[in-house]
Amino acid sequence: MSGAVSKIELAASFPTLRDEDWKYTDLSRPIAIAQQWLDSGSNEQPPDADLIDSIKAAADAAWIVIANGELLEASSTGLQEAGIEVSLLSSDEPAIDVPLANLNTQFRTGGIRIRVIEDRLDQRPIGLLVIDSAAGAPVMSQARVDIELDERAAARFIEYHVSSGDDEHYSNSLIRLNLAADASVEYLRFQDRALHHSQTARLNVRLERGSRLTHGGIDLGGRLSRNDLKIDIAGPDAVATFNGLYVAGTGQHIDNHTRVDHRVGPAVSDQEYRGILSGRSRAVWNGKAIVHRGADGTDAQQANHNLLLSERSEIDAKPELEIYADEVKCAHGTTVGQLDERALFYLRCRGLDESRAKRVLTRAFAATIVERAPIAELHELIGERVEQRLRELGDAS
Repeated sequence: MSGAVSKIELAASFPTLRDEDWKYTDLSRPIAIAQQWLDSGSNEQPPDADLIDSIKAAADAAWIVIANGELLEASSTGLQEAGIEVSLLSSDEPAIDVPLANLNTQFRTGGIRIRVIEDRLDQRPIGLLVIDSAAGAPVMSQARVDIELDERAAARFIEYHVSSGDDEHYSNSLIRLNLAADASVEYLRFQDRALHHSQTARLNVRLERGSRLTHGGIDLGGRLSRNDLKIDIAGPDAVATFNGLYVAGTGQHIDNHTRVDHRVGPAVSDQEYRGILSGRSRAVWNGKAIVHRGADGTDAQQANHNLLLSERSEIDAKPELEIYADEVKCAHGTTVGQLDERALFYLRCRGLDESRAKRVLTRAFAATIVERAPIAELHELIGERVEQRLRELGDAS
């Protein structure tokens, strides 16, 4: 494959800083990793069995393991669950006209389709463990998953991204989630990659009449992480609730782009993202809601709040509303600031030293989103990992 793709053709598969939605996120490093991977003969890496086992032991789920882009059947426990059907995607699956989708189509070697045919909300969640390794040479991988929920079906999903290895890695994942009428899904995306690895990830969601999406996104790892969440509200009385937390330290760049298209009404979308930045780090949040003509009765809410723990950290925040209907209820807003000096003073008066007082306030800021995350039985696991990451940032400052 390396001889079939030129550097020019490879670079053309990536958006650039000239693209409006990518003007703050430079993909030159992932391009370099991809080229090195091709030049090395598209080397394959063995899965990290110990890491897979540790994650499966930490969270009870019907795990479907995707290792370096390949379905790992021997480690997957969720292929025969009641109420779901899992099959392989065909090699001629139609491409999706979005950035990096062509890259995914061109280089993916696998891909799966999951169909949920009944109500599984009281069953254990379905876990998508996207795990990558890079040892001995840089590696690029592509993951593709299509999820379909039948009418009145319901399920809970965990999308868990991790990686290991001393060399650089670039992962590009593409997931589609379609909810038929009156279907419901709780969906948690948790990204905890190695700090020298890069990832781009897209989740496209389509909501039909009366369907409900509850989504939570947590980003802790990765040198570069870009998440695109695209929600298409195609039926009335649909509800999309989605929240996110991103924590970045020196050398990290985390970019979250969300877009909701309200094509009919009445329908609801409600999002809140929070960021904690320390050291020389950078984050991007761009939330867009488009209320199309005729989507009367739309309720679209956006909020983004950021806590900067260092003068060297940076956030580019951009809430957007485009409204082409008359009878709507829409609002957006963003805040950027440091820890509240009055709250710090109060805690210090209660006997806490300055370092401890800062930790208490920072953790309280993050806890708001952690507590809202779907799949309640994972709150403790997520909270512990967030706590550990915040402690790492405090030790490095």
